[in-house]
Amino acid sequence: MPESTAPATDLTSQYVAQVTGDLERNAKEQERISAEIAALQEQLAAVQRDHTVLVNMRQVLGITEAPAQTAAKSENATVPSPRRKAAAARGGKPRTRKPAAAPGKAAAKKPAAETEGATKAAQPTLVELIRRHLLELKEPRSAAEISAALGQTHPERQIADKVVRVTLEGLVAKSQAERTKQGRSVFYTAPKSATTPETETQSAETEH
Repeated sequence: MPESTAPATDLTSQYVAQVTGDLERNAKEQERISAEIAALQEQLAAVQRDHTVLVNMRQVLGITEAPAQTAAKSENATVPSPRRKAAAARGGKPRTRKPAAAPGKAAAKKPAAETEGATKAAQPTLVELIRRHLLELKEPRSAAEISAALGQTHPERQIADKVVRVTLEGLVAKSQAERTKQGRSVFYTAPKSATTPETETQSAETEH
């Protein structure tokens, strides 16, 4: 009996050692994958924040369409498709695609698109919103305070503190805003010579 049980005991010990090693490797692999997922999530959050800032900067600069999209459209318009190249090589005529919608339907959709474009064009830019807000202020405000006030007044627009600060510095450079510093804090106000649109209207009526 002792001789028959000895091989079984050795085999069990080998299985125990193998399972223990596999469990350790599995735990380490889980830790590694979890760390990679956390790092990717942080990168995604950072990229999303950068995207929001870039979108707001594009609104400040008055850009209606991203240059990358414009380049992609022009490339698609100039570069022929492989089917057309093959047809040209065989001496045949390239096939033309049928229009996706009837002219009547396209014409019906056009007024809606024009209306939407007119609505976007009628919206004031962030520069105009900040200038108006500065004219309404009775005491200096920081960039964060101005950004929070604009966010409450215009919740439909994503206004980031960084974009507001850059816009304020641009107005200061153009003498369209004044900057004061109190310790480490920076505050902004409208220039002393600036007048609100209502004041200008009243002045014009008085002159007449």
